[in-house]
Amino acid sequence: MNAVRLLRSFNFLYFAMLVIFVAFLPVYLNEQGLNPSQIGFITGTGGFITIIAQPLWGMISDRTKTTRKVLMVLLVLSSVFGYFLYATSSYPLLILFAMLLYFFLLPIDPLAESLNFTISESAGVSYGSIRTYGALGYAVVSLLTGYVMSYFGAHSLALLFAGIGVISFVICLLMPDAPVSGKPVTLSSLKHFFSNRETLLFMLLVFICSVPARMNDTFLGVYIRELGGSTELVGQTWFLAAGSEILVFALSFWWLRKGKELFIISFASSFFFIRFFISAWITDPHLLAYLQILQLLTFPVFYSAAIQYLYRIVPVEWRATGQTVLALLFFGVSGIAASYLGGALYEAFGGHTLYLTISAMSFLGMLFGLVLYRVYGRTVN
Repeated sequence: MNAVRLLRSFNFLYFAMLVIFVAFLPVYLNEQGLNPSQIGFITGTGGFITIIAQPLWGMISDRTKTTRKVLMVLLVLSSVFGYFLYATSSYPLLILFAMLLYFFLLPIDPLAESLNFTISESAGVSYGSIRTYGALGYAVVSLLTGYVMSYFGAHSLALLFAGIGVISFVICLLMPDAPVSGKPVTLSSLKHFFSNRETLLFMLLVFICSVPARMNDTFLGVYIRELGGSTELVGQTWFLAAGSEILVFALSFWWLRKGKELFIISFASSFFFIRFFISAWITDPHLLAYLQILQLLTFPVFYSAAIQYLYRIVPVEWRATGQTVLALLFFGVSGIAASYLGGALYEAFGGHTLYLTISAMSFLGMLFGLVLYRVYGRTVN
């Protein structure tokens, strides 16, 4: 159980770093005078970097049959470049350090999730009981980051990010590695995985559902600031959103059923639609912040079901790579579309039109998920 406790601590700290980057980078860039199109350019270009980085590090992990050592390398480099990112105001340097962070920080997510799933199985505990601590770290540090930015200035995020990174490295140093599959890694197994029609349709569903979620992640803080909210309110907003995930992840052993994943994803998409549609009509930044509690029925439900479904259809020896592909769709490919399209929509038509657009996309994801459930849904013993 010591391994489980260490992994829970690592989840807390890594997702603390992730919230500073994913949720507060757009706010930080906005504070440096960048407009929505420029912010969309940086986050969208980062998506291209992620497309290269996540498969690369996932393949390295699978080929070397180690996750922990790869994580240690990524944490050191992320901490260094994260410090320089939040210490600069130069547009060219902001682009450079953001791209480096996309290359080293974002690939940690699928590797950590692979570690979560594998060690939870090995220790006989639920995946949610570990992943809950990631949601807790995301929530607590989002609240802290809002206050830090407000009282100490935007550049204070440099020390906060690097400090959390150093502690994460120490925890990772103490963790055991994930048990590895005894099966040899073969390209034929991966080819079979990607040539499967069910797999491709599932990946398309993930993409359709991820684009609106990523648009919201990128521009929610900017929208709150535009409506008159403070950086403290942005932190409180993400605290409510991430905090609402905690109980959902913790109880995943109860509500997450094998064979029902596609239906559960459709359920989450329906609440993405409701959440974004209501967001389009809200003009009070505080009401918009309170609305984010609907996160408890959207992202944690969607992502947990997607991971479980993926692990049912991916070859055992390619689990880390399969997890990487899922994260690549969520943070990479969908992030590109979300950032470029979202930045252009926001710049041209404002937040109202942006949220109406992503609510329509979420509705489409719900319908597509129900169709796939009708075709592939089945009860698994």
